[in-house]
Amino acid sequence: MPSVSSKAAISVLIILSVMGNVIESFPDGAPSDTCVKKRPNQPNHGQARPQPLHTNPFEVVASSEAYHPGQEISGGQTPTYNHNRLYNRSFVVVIYPHTKQELFRGFFIQARDADTNDWIGEWIKSENTNTIPECSAITHGDNKDKLAAKLIWKAPQNKRGRVYFTY
Repeated sequence: MPSVSSKAAISVLIILSVMGNVIESFPDGAPSDTCVKKRPNQPNHGQARPQPLHTNPFEVVASSEAYHPGQEISGGQTPTYNHNRLYNRSFVVVIYPHTKQELFRGFFIQARDADTNDWIGEWIKSENTNTIPECSAITHGDNKDKLAAKLIWKAPQNKRGRVYFTY
């Protein structure tokens, strides 16, 4: 289980297969059986393997790890925000490259309870995304090049706690 930072920002690198400067992906998102694989969040691309964290050109950032019942955690187009400020009681989750030359095509992200490791909450389907409610996951909805992704996650209605996002 990934460790959860006590800082206001969670910053983790995306683990996806990279060919050159473009990430290869399923054209309309990860299949739902990705949720139940023995090694979740591993690419299902034949012999392809995740890129090592230290060389991965992408990052995912959330402005807080704590949530309260029904809270929405949303993302913007760029990582320019104040980590200490909540926008309309929402946090920020954003995927972005370290340089503007890096593009990605696909992603698969799950929300998990930091204490139990259970899948929690739900993702709100937005433009160019597909959700997999069975495992609190969201994936790309097309195979077009992307510079950033805006994502909205909604906390469970009856729970508060800490969340982390796996890739």
